[in-house]
Amino acid sequence: MAVVNPDAPVITVDGPSGAGKGTVCARLAQELNWQLLDSGALYRITGLASDRKGLALDDESAVAGVAANLDVRFEPTPIGVKVILEGDDVTDQIRTEEVGSLASQVAALSEVRAALLQRQRDFQALPGVIADGRDMGTVVFPQAQVKVFLTASAEERGQRRYKQLTEKGFDASLPALIEDIRARDERDSNRAVAPLKPADDATVIDSTSMSIEEVCNQVLDLVNKAGLT
Repeated sequence: MAVVNPDAPVITVDGPSGAGKGTVCARLAQELNWQLLDSGALYRITGLASDRKGLALDDESAVAGVAANLDVRFEPTPIGVKVILEGDDVTDQIRTEEVGSLASQVAALSEVRAALLQRQRDFQALPGVIADGRDMGTVVFPQAQVKVFLTASAEERGQRRYKQLTEKGFDASLPALIEDIRARDERDSNRAVAPLKPADDATVIDSTSMSIEEVCNQVLDLVNKAGLT
C-alpha cells in the first residue's frame, strides 16, 4: 500500500448495491491514476473469510479479528475492480448474492466497522484516493473534497445484477434479485450503525437512465470544479 498522506485528495462514491459504483470508480481510478478503495468488498471479503473459517456471523469479536487482519488489494480494470485476497483472485466469488448477504450482516456489527475504519483511511495516499462504498462520505472520509451518492431504481439494479450473474454462468431469478435489493436497501437505510444515506454535501446522481460514461463524465466535472486535476 502507498504511504498514507492525510493531505491527499479524496473522492467518495457512495450508494446502494447495483448502482454502478464499482465500474465507475475503477474507470475513474484508471483515468486519474489514483488509489482505489472498494470498501464494500472489504465487508464481502470479511463475510467470506469468516464463513470459510466456520465463524458464526454474530460472533462479533471473532469476525472483527478477521476484518482487522485482511490481506487485500484492489486493482482497477476496464470492466470493474479485481479483488485479490491473500494472492487469490476472489472477484467473482464475492459478488454472488450469497456473499452479499454475508457482507450486509457483518457490516451491521460495530466492532467490525471499527476494525475496518482505520484500514480504509490508510488508503488515503498521493496522488489521491477514490473510495467506493456506503458511508465513505459520511463516516470514513467526511473531509473529502468531492462526494457523490450514486443510485438507481431497484428494478434497474436488479436487471444489471441479473445480467452480470447470468453472463458469468450463475443461476439467478430476476424477481428474487429485485426483492432482495429492496430488502437490503430497507435494512441498510434503517440500521443503527452508519445507515445508508447521502452525505449532506454530496451530489446525488441517479444512474437509472445513464451510461457508465455519462456518470464518469459527471463525476469528472465535479473533480475539475474542485480543482483536483
